[in-house]
Amino acid sequence: MGTPKVILFYVFTPLPDPDAIRVWQRSVATSLGLRGRVIVSPHGINATLGGDLRALKSYVRDLREYAPFRGADIKWSAGRALEDGVTTALFPRLSVKVRDEVVTFGAGDELQVDADGVVGGGERLTPQQLHELLEAEDVVLVDGRNAIESEVGRFKGAVRADVETTREFVDLLDSGAWDHLLGRTVVTYCTGGIRCEVLTPLMRNRGFDRVYQLDGGIARYGEAYGDDGLWEGSMYVFDERVTVDFSDRTEVVGRCDACGAATKDVVDCADLACVRQMVRCTTCVGADHHCDRHG
Repeated sequence: MGTPKVILFYVFTPLPDPDAIRVWQRSVATSLGLRGRVIVSPHGINATLGGDLRALKSYVRDLREYAPFRGADIKWSAGRALEDGVTTALFPRLSVKVRDEVVTFGAGDELQVDADGVVGGGERLTPQQLHELLEAEDVVLVDGRNAIESEVGRFKGAVRADVETTREFVDLLDSGAWDHLLGRTVVTYCTGGIRCEVLTPLMRNRGFDRVYQLDGGIARYGEAYGDDGLWEGSMYVFDERVTVDFSDRTEVVGRCDACGAATKDVVDCADLACVRQMVRCTTCVGADHHCDRHG
């Protein structure tokens, strides 16, 4: 039985032939028995893959042989040994696709990327630098994820977006809902950092002139501080684990949308035509597995 692991990474860099990258990525991942999701666009690559530790190490070596991806920041997390002995069961299949955007904000024409990454994004802060900035001045933490993700875990006191999808952030910014943060020092954060790479230049283009981003996102912060820092609750992830805790004493901050009980469980609406998710405890899931639009 192998050692199950999951890797998460992204690289923003111009890719003149995304389809050629797609073919290469599918070939390598398939040959190593990896499953997960790889998105390629003219702006770069974004991937979450699961499999045996040795296979993933081989994949990373191959990835870094391509010069634009050589500096990829690979985030590793523990998988879960399932019936097949490796993590691949966390992902139903391998999906490698070319899309207009690496992460779908609906702002592909606004995003500029060069060999050094996103142009005009917020300055990156390590977890330690975030703590230092918070001690030095008045800072607003802004959650760059959707409402379901932030319900089960977030930084204390963070501004949370009432959105269901990343695509809604542009309308949120353009609506003026966050205009009260103009002139404030803002630090954005998301799961692994990729959404903040796009969100920060979008904010700066709309007058937010002092914007930072947490480098490596919640995942990197959890590696550094676990549950001994400013993070509270569980981290939502996009595989069958659904949520990940940073210790054996993680606080449950989510609340069941039906009864209000503490829970970190996130479930899909039972209506097959509905793509919404809910934070719902096991008791209420047994009674009603529908969202409020399909009750």
